[in-house]
Amino acid sequence: MANGILRNPTLAEDAVQETMIKAWQGLGRFRGESSMRTWVLRIAHNTAISMLRRRRESVMAPEDMPELAGGPDPARSSAAMSDLREVRAALEQLDELSRSVVILREVEGMTYAEIAETLEVPVPTVKTRLLRARKRLAGAIGRKDR
Repeated sequence: MANGILRNPTLAEDAVQETMIKAWQGLGRFRGESSMRTWVLRIAHNTAISMLRRRRESVMAPEDMPELAGGPDPARSSAAMSDLREVRAALEQLDELSRSVVILREVEGMTYAEIAETLEVPVPTVKTRLLRARKRLAGAIGRKDR
């Protein structure tokens, strides 16, 4: 989830480390009202959003990072990177909450209830945001195919 929000593997690793420290330090405050997974993902979401706000200027896009030596076929990699840039650009157009809902549902595979609990919003809000985000993403990606 952190990588989906921050869009930078190095920053995402930092966010995960910071999340684990916060979770360890706050374990005594865990009330058990939600699952441990939801609680930790909420901490991860808040940590990633905070880092994004603090470091927005210094975040490096994955396509700007150097490629690994001996990687896959350049033509296939180029097409995949182009698709990835298109999806990332479409995700960039979403507000933070909608982007988080999409990532938690599509990448993390969380249920609507888990997403609602993690983001502290009602389930209908999750459903509405996800529906609207999917439509916007499909429209943004579809426009480029024409």
